[in-house]
Amino acid sequence: MPPTPANRPDRDESPVRDRGDACPGALRLHTADDGALARVRVPAGLLDARQAYALADAAERLGDGALDITSRGNLQLRGLDPVCAGELAELLDAADLLPAPAHERIRNVVASPLSGLDGRGHLDVRPLVRELDTLLCAGARATALSGRFLFALDDGRGDMAELAADVMLLAEAGDGAPGAPVTGGAGAPGGPGAPGRPRVRVVAGEARVRVRPEDAARMLLLAAEAFLDAADASGARPWRVRELPPEHALSTRDLLRRAAAADLPAEPAPEPPAAPEGTGPAEPPAPEPPAPGAHARDGADAAVCAGVVLGRMSAAQVRSLARVAERHGTGELRVTPWRSVVLPGVAAAHLPELAAAGLVTGAGSPWHGVSACTGRPGCGKALADVRADATALAAAGAGRTPVHWSGCGRRCGHPHGAHVDLVATGEGRYTLAVVPANRLAAAAVPATEAATASATEAASASASEALPGAVPEAVPGAPPGAVPAKVNATESATETATAPGTGADHPVRHDLDVPELAGALAAARGGRPLHHRPATTK
Repeated sequence: MPPTPANRPDRDESPVRDRGDACPGALRLHTADDGALARVRVPAGLLDARQAYALADAAERLGDGALDITSRGNLQLRGLDPVCAGELAELLDAADLLPAPAHERIRNVVASPLSGLDGRGHLDVRPLVRELDTLLCAGARATALSGRFLFALDDGRGDMAELAADVMLLAEAGDGAPGAPVTGGAGAPGGPGAPGRPRVRVVAGEARVRVRPEDAARMLLLAAEAFLDAADASGARPWRVRELPPEHALSTRDLLRRAAAADLPAEPAPEPPAAPEGTGPAEPPAPEPPAPGAHARDGADAAVCAGVVLGRMSAAQVRSLARVAERHGTGELRVTPWRSVVLPGVAAAHLPELAAAGLVTGAGSPWHGVSACTGRPGCGKALADVRADATALAAAGAGRTPVHWSGCGRRCGHPHGAHVDLVATGEGRYTLAVVPANRLAAAAVPATEAATASATEAASASASEALPGAVPEAVPGAPPGAVPAKVNATESATETATAPGTGADHPVRHDLDVPELAGALAAARGGRPLHHRPATTK
């Protein structure tokens, strides 16, 4: 069974806010040091080639010529002139990327990128994504959701479980064929647990119900409306489900009541089985995201996945992806939360064309799993040019475990899985921590957010999505260049992360110079223990 979604409450105290969130959108631009920024919501990252071409044109005409992929699979344009907001809205509307202006910031939906392609999972969730988006854009109540509220649809493989969604759909095994598309209408016979039919569970905090696939989109919306009602009743103006005060937490009983009122068959979903004492977790770790390269089904090519260096695509790269999708695939592009793009129907033979465009096409690339925030000079809060530093040490730190470079302690755009955490504390100085998967819930929302959200969010737009900056065109595949003059890497004082093989109560703390940092990255990303001199502590 896939891992339990990491969307449960994880705070002893809930924040009390006196305003709405300040997350940017396509119509609400955010001012950064390198110009205005627009965030275009792309539910589940689903684009057609025409829309991709339109976004590339917008980036060149109005922005700095590139598109950034966020940690939710949305797209951003940077370097905009604030006066171009109207022209940008017209371009997006013409490309059907702005279906409901009043709802554009709440269309935060992630979904299993390979759903329906590789034969894994229990359900093709793409039809449910489109239905949910239609429902979100049709109702006035949903506009009260914050720009941070997140829906996730997992086809049963478990890849969405650790993205800290507020409302989560998880497909469950039935008697039907894995990966089969959603079939049947709202009047199809049988309840959510009927034999021979796929099942889905909807989870929101501690509340969990099981419904039929054809009712899943409506149940997701009902769960979001339950959150809004609870948020209003609390008076605390929470943005996320996990921020609800305990006395206003969502309950399975409430979701069942709302389902019954909507004439929607539902039943309580059982809790995941508990692990016997002393045996460790009852559930397996979440599967890895789609790796760069070809993906097959029954021995035949089903799709290719292309990684994007530090999550930033030039307009030319976007057009290359759209061209390959249009000529050799289904014409669809799927942007993923892991800064990559899946092209359904494209065969492995076309990977060289994508590699020639500077995209990552193999899991052996030193750029696979490397991400970074904007850093200097694009972000005024950054303490270092993290992208230049990541470029200098990318090849030296190749490995399986993802690594994220942050310009400050807010860690914008950090992964929600196990990763190596590098945080700048000054120009050429970093803290280093190995964050294990079991700390994801806490890592998803920094402890400082409740107290300082008003000031810090306006400065960096959102702690949950990266605001990537520029990266040299020669970076993909290039050998490491000059390294910073001095790097002092220790564990962040606010983290209790552990290195592989160490106990949860023994924080990693290492004092590293530049040559040691390269070796430490290679060891940490490869899952090997770190053997460096301990840092001096006070």
